[in-house]
Order: sequence, then structure tokens, then C-alpha cells
Amino acid sequence: MKPHIHTLGELKEAGYKPKSIKDEIRHNLIKKLRANEPTFKGIIGYEDSVIPDTERALLSRHNMLYLGLRGQAKTRMARQMTSLLDEYIPAIAGSDINDDPFKPISKFARDLVATKGDETPIEWIHSSDRYGEKLATPDVTVADLIGDIDPIKAANLKLNFADERVLHYGIIPRSNRGIFVINELPDLQARIQVALFNILQEGDIQIRGFKLRLPLDILFVFTANPEDYTNRGSIVTPLKDRIESQILTHYPRSMEAALAITAQEVRLADNMEAAVTMSPLIKKLIEQIAFEARASEFVDKKSGVSARLTIAAFENAISTAERRAMLTGDSETIVWVSDFTGIVPSITGKVELVYEGEQEGPYQVAISLIEKAIRTQFVEVFPNPESLKKRNTGKRSVEQRELDNPYQAVVRWFDEGNKIDLTVDMSDRDKINALYGVSGLHALVNKYAAGLGEIDAALMMEFVLHGMAAYSLISKKIIEGRVEFKDLMGSMFNFKDAMDDLGEEEEDDNEDF
Repeated sequence: MKPHIHTLGELKEAGYKPKSIKDEIRHNLIKKLRANEPTFKGIIGYEDSVIPDTERALLSRHNMLYLGLRGQAKTRMARQMTSLLDEYIPAIAGSDINDDPFKPISKFARDLVATKGDETPIEWIHSSDRYGEKLATPDVTVADLIGDIDPIKAANLKLNFADERVLHYGIIPRSNRGIFVINELPDLQARIQVALFNILQEGDIQIRGFKLRLPLDILFVFTANPEDYTNRGSIVTPLKDRIESQILTHYPRSMEAALAITAQEVRLADNMEAAVTMSPLIKKLIEQIAFEARASEFVDKKSGVSARLTIAAFENAISTAERRAMLTGDSETIVWVSDFTGIVPSITGKVELVYEGEQEGPYQVAISLIEKAIRTQFVEVFPNPESLKKRNTGKRSVEQRELDNPYQAVVRWFDEGNKIDLTVDMSDRDKINALYGVSGLHALVNKYAAGLGEIDAALMMEFVLHGMAAYSLISKKIIEGRVEFKDLMGSMFNFKDAMDDLGEEEEDDNEDF
């Protein structure tokens, strides 16, 4: 609640005792820690790493640097520090730099207190207004950050340029008694970084020859990509030396944390969740794509793969299923594995490719990441086909092979010349009927994922086909809005025949020539 105090005299009578911004945050942090209250709400996966490091830095009253790849909640961590501020603090009314009534530092505030004394007017600043943020770009100037002479102010007030009142303060002085964040610090030109030295260490600044002793009261928070990994710039060593705590951020280390982050950040239309259901299997597959991308030889490790990929992919997967339901007339539907054709745009725009990845092409890299995610998650539910291949050596009867290899019956069904097409705009009922028509497929799912209802079992059956294709037990082709599954050897022979036909046509063309 905003206090009903309007003058410096009333503030003194109330017994108000000012604190520095760092002491204020430390005091409020201690209260939260002792009460076992969460200090950074909604920050998932940092409970044992970044959050404790941040708490230690704040208790030490340190300025800090968050060092990590994109999409690692660096700015969000900084913005949440406002929750550790007092709800309101008093400042001299009309001050550009939130002067403390008991320790005014600007000429305006000092003159006002000297003139009016206890009648000096007081205003109250909310914690949300005590946060400043600047994205470092090459065009940022010292005037933007610190200040400059304002000729218009000089003309209006009829002052010469030697008078301190002609100064226009930059964003840093205006963040006095608050938190100030500079994002992507390496992008700030070196000469601009040098201008921050004295502010961080001694607290004095110079503006166009004015020697000002302004002991600014600011908690500085910087964010940056790892210095060794960026080619856009670097943090000059003396500045880095003046930042007391450097905190390393990271991507989610567990599937559980990744799932929780995506669930928290996804934004769906009101009727989407009612019309479309996404199973835990699909959610894990989407998260696994990000894990695979971070380890892929086609993706630039220096750039990173943020949680925005999985968030966008989740939303696109829901929209793909929703669109299909509208076309087929289904009032409700689920997200199928074949709907992953609709999340490709969410992947291609979120990964930076190295040279080899560029040669493959963004689309092929996205498809490859999806296939790797399917491979990884497939063996979490079903036996590893590669280990079964190694075990199935020697002469055995068909019955014995099917007993030892749970995939054999499904493979044999495809070997007999059968195939299955799953189109993007296929109704759920048609897809279920098609999947249940594959001999041995339902029995396989029922063995390793028993107790599923009809549609959930069908989804798992579709997942088995994608998994078997990923492990080269059967063939899978994605052709113009449909996914075709058929036997592997037949596909290879068809490919060979097509190549032979192409060779014969080339020979005929040469003869004609």
C-alpha cells in the first residue's frame, strides 16, 4: 500500500530509514529464504544451479553477469528480481534520477532540499518502476546510457552550457535506486563498455566535460552468450573484472524439466485444448527433438537451441491436429506422430546450421531430428531392434524368430506385399482402422504397453511403425502430405529398378544424340 507521506518532514517523523538497493534486496531475500518461499517463481530446472548461485550473489551484494546461450531465461531471472524490492520507496518529487530524500545527489534535488527543507515534496515509486533494461546494439551511445548536454533545456532555462542543470541524464542515472540490465553485453562497442568502468567501481560519471560525483545506487545485471562462442564481440577484460559474480546458465538437463517448461510457456486458444488432446508420448517426442538438435552435428553449438523450439512445435502440433479435425468433421481428435509434418516450420526457424547442415538443407535436417527423436524415445517403451538383430543369427524357424523378435510378425506382414498410407488429412476412424489392419501390430503394443484404450493403442501402433522405420525394419516415405509404410527390401528393389530405368533412358538419349 502506498504510504500517505508527502513531505520530507513527515518522512522523518515516520522514522523511515533508507537502504541501498543491494541492502534492500539482501534484506528481502533473507526473509524469503527463512520463510522457505520461492525466490524465482516459474523458473524451472535451475533449482540446484542458477537460482542458488543468484541468491549467493545477491546476498553478497554483487553485480552479476548471466552467461549462457539463447533461450536460457537470463532476462527472465533479472526481471524477477523486482519481487525482492520493497513495494514502494520515497524519492524527491520531480527528480530525474529518483533522488533519496535523505541523500540527494543531483543538483536539482540538493537545491530543492536546501530551499524547502522539511517541506520538500516526496513521491513514492513502485517496485515495478525501478527496473531498467537496455539491449546492447552497435548503435548504443554513451549519451544513451549515461547522458549528454541538452541544448533545448539550456535555451528554455536560459542557462549556459557550464551549468549542471543543462544535463540530460541517460538511462543508467535514471535507473538510480533500482535494477538495471544490459542484455547481450558483448554486442556493446568496447569504447561504450569502457564508459561503464567508473560507474561500476567508483560511482562517478563524466558528461561532456562535467566532473560529476554521482554515487549511483544501482544493481547491475548483465547477460551475454559465452564470450568464447560468439563472433559478434566480447566483454572487455577490465569490465568483466568489475562484475563480481558470473553465473553460468544452461538448458534443461532432464526430460521432466523440459516438459514442465514447455507446459508453462505454451499459449493455446481457449477451445484448442478441448478439441485436441496431446498424449505424454507426443510431448516427450517434441522435447526430444530439442535434445537431439543440441547434440546434432548439423546444428551450430555456439548458437544453441532454445526452449522456443519446443514451445512453437507444441503449438503447431496442436494446430495441425485441429486443422485436420476441421477438414474431416471430427469434433475431437488427438495429435498423431504423422502430424509432425506440421511442426517442421517450428524447427527450421529455430536452429542455426553449420556448413554440413546447410548442405543437407533445413528441411532435411528437421526431418532427421524428428527421426532421431523417434529412435531415442522408441527404445524407452519397446525393445531395441538393433540388439535383437545381433541376437537373431543362425538358422531358426519362423515361429522361433517371431518368438525371439517381437517385430517379426509386423515385418512379415509388410514382406508379403502389404503397405499402409497415413495421410495428413485422414480422419481418426480411418487411421485407427488402417493401423488395426496391420497384422501383429496390436499384439506388439499390447505386450509392451498394455491397458490402453482404442485410440491410445492406435497412437502407440503408429509410433511403432515410425520406430521400426527409424531402425530400418520397414520403409517409410513422406510424399506430399502422406506417410507410406511398406517392406524394406521391396522399396530397395523398386529404387534399384527406377535407377536402372533412368540409366536406360539416358543411354537412349545418348544414342539419339
